[in-house]
Amino acid sequence: MISLDLFLNAVASGLLLGGFYAAVSVGIGIAFGLLDIANISHPVFVMLGAYVAYTMNVRFGLDPVLTGLLFTPVFYAIGFVLYRVYYAGFERKGAESLRGLVFFFGILFIVEVTLLLQFGVDYRMVEVSYIGSSIHMGPVGIPFRLLVPCAVGVAMTGALYVFLSRTFQGRAIQAVAQDSFALRLMGANPFKVKTVAFGLSIATAALAGALLIMIGPVEPAMNREYIGRAFAITVLGGMGSIAGTLVAAVILGIAESFTSTFYGPSWGVAVSFVVLLLVLAVRPAGLFGR
Repeated sequence: MISLDLFLNAVASGLLLGGFYAAVSVGIGIAFGLLDIANISHPVFVMLGAYVAYTMNVRFGLDPVLTGLLFTPVFYAIGFVLYRVYYAGFERKGAESLRGLVFFFGILFIVEVTLLLQFGVDYRMVEVSYIGSSIHMGPVGIPFRLLVPCAVGVAMTGALYVFLSRTFQGRAIQAVAQDSFALRLMGANPFKVKTVAFGLSIATAALAGALLIMIGPVEPAMNREYIGRAFAITVLGGMGSIAGTLVAAVILGIAESFTSTFYGPSWGVAVSFVVLLLVLAVRPAGLFGR
């Protein structure tokens, strides 16, 4: 028999984990779903954001969330420059498929090795007063180390949804993947639009990394755990759908939480991909895909 308390706690953990997964995946949703850029290096920028939060916490005692917000413009600038290099070297020449993947794999390798040389393979964590605390709602315990990342992740996803759906720049980002020629007729430059969008996708990584190091200790190679998961959430939610990314992240978060709770954590990722395959078998475009 499954304990009701255990069941409720698994649901709560899954919901909270889903909010964090949305923060990790929303940048992939922009780059891969809207710009058709398979940026496999995105998770390593999440790790870079985590180590920036760690460094600022150790040296200055800054809260990781505050650090993530402060460094968002810096990561936006990195994404801004990175897309310009990618465009000049690959997209403009029509060689963005295989060579573009090699380019982003190279970025992933360089950043990961740099982090390894700087911090080593030891796990690092931050010290914040509220991380070890939790609130209880009946039999359900809600730890702040999951609640804060979930709340910030959902808020960031919601802000991006409003930006993409309610502003001219956001609608231009959605339009550039559909018909760049028509976008030019509307007075927008597709290159500039893509540059802004890619900068946003990398900027989200900084904040997601700050949330990651709040959940638990990190080490540089952990980015590999999130490559497949982030792309799976993007595809499951529907390419380019921010709302779909959030829903898919919650679904996979609950699936992983249940699997980890009742069968062991080693099956968590496998079950997530089983859910992805089952949904795509019924709806190939994803949950919110068009």
